[in-house]
Amino acid sequence: MITALVTAGVAAGAAVPTTLGLSGRFGFGPAVAWVLAGAALLIAGSAGADYVRWRRTRYRVGAERVELHTGLLLVKKRSLARERIRSVDLTAHLLQRVLGLVTVRIGTGEHHGDDSTLELDPVLRAEGERLRRALLERGLTEASGSHREGELVALDPRWIRYAPVSFAAPALGGAAAGAVLQVSDWFGAQGQVIEWVSDRFRDFSLPSAVVLLAVAATLAGAVGALGLWVEMWWNYRLEREPGGTLRIRRGLLTSRSVSIEERRLRGVDLVEPLGVRLLGAARVDAITTGLAKDDEEQHGDHRTLLPPAPRTVADEVAAAVLRETVSPTGVPLIPHPPAARGRRLRRAFWAVLVPVLVLALLGALLTPVLLWTALGCAVVGLPVGVLLARDAYRSLGHAVGGDYLVTRSGSLRRSTAALERAGVIGWTVRQSYFQRRAGVLSITATTAAGAGEYTVYDADASEGLAFASEAVPGLLEPFLEPAGAGERPGD
Repeated sequence: MITALVTAGVAAGAAVPTTLGLSGRFGFGPAVAWVLAGAALLIAGSAGADYVRWRRTRYRVGAERVELHTGLLLVKKRSLARERIRSVDLTAHLLQRVLGLVTVRIGTGEHHGDDSTLELDPVLRAEGERLRRALLERGLTEASGSHREGELVALDPRWIRYAPVSFAAPALGGAAAGAVLQVSDWFGAQGQVIEWVSDRFRDFSLPSAVVLLAVAATLAGAVGALGLWVEMWWNYRLEREPGGTLRIRRGLLTSRSVSIEERRLRGVDLVEPLGVRLLGAARVDAITTGLAKDDEEQHGDHRTLLPPAPRTVADEVAAAVLRETVSPTGVPLIPHPPAARGRRLRRAFWAVLVPVLVLALLGALLTPVLLWTALGCAVVGLPVGVLLARDAYRSLGHAVGGDYLVTRSGSLRRSTAALERAGVIGWTVRQSYFQRRAGVLSITATTAAGAGEYTVYDADASEGLAFASEAVPGLLEPFLEPAGAGERPGD
């Protein structure tokens, strides 16, 4: 039934442009008949195929393995060892919610394609909840600490004010402009739309028209960002369940439930995109092993524990999640040497100079318009680049705070990662020719959790190595040469 309804919606959306396209060749009446016949065939075929798939699907949860059998002509039998299961996530779009169904994704957290995930689509919501509890609560022991169980934080509708300043807003604005042009092209009216827009700005100069169009796209993107935020984060709750499991629930039309075992949590990442940071807010991401790593989840805020919220709330949630009194992301950080600031200023200068020179050269060869464009890029780009470079330098820092090493970097997206020291499995030290001349280096903590590596950029060479040695004693020392070891007596 769900497949039939979804396919019907897709067919309805494609019916109008398809009918218009066919009517020019066959006439309106025959075009409608062909479209209706095709839609009926598509709906019946997809619903029938899904019915056969559903009837031929079996799953079993045993003492040691979870098994899934499916297929008619090509039978697939797959299984996962229960001890390897790291996530059981529940998702339900609007039709599934109406019918009391969910999609259950059982994953190992590895990145080996279909071999690391089993998907049951759909099952009854009660059955999905039963599977989640049965597969995640096996052998869990209570984590240390005295933090409470139950609800840790719930949605505050006032957080919606951070949606329009996210990076999604300009992207959605551009997507809206593209959608208008695409739909108008379906109806053969793209030229009229462009002409109508041109008429509206005929009395404006080119710079004014560009600014007004940018403002209109930004406003459209802000509206889209508000709608996207409501869909993604409505009914948000972060809970700690008995046995040491963090559960995030969210979603308006499509409900989502993500579970994270605390024993696999290796820290948190306090993320502050520039617009959100200017309003004094941040979001909290989990640094953990065992979450799904497919392409769909990588772009779905799968690791986010808290959406953009006031910084004080973010610090409190980070501390509660880690069962700490104070969040390690708030410890004082060691600043980096002025050489790191110089490197960022030089990068900003070249990032502006290269496109300006290219535009100026093309302008000299082709049209004076490009010369004015180059001048505008230089006038606007250089101050902005300097400000971002100085901000990126001020954002640099690192420290050891209790059981965690902390590193911070970034300007457009500032990240403060608190990584459990016990979760570090290696160090990578990088020092380019220019870094050696400046006396700085970049040192990366390697871990099996989160992004896999967290880097301290352009730290003082001696301070960076001392930081790594203090954070994880014994791991880096065999590769360090004591000061003065290479000197001969009497030198």
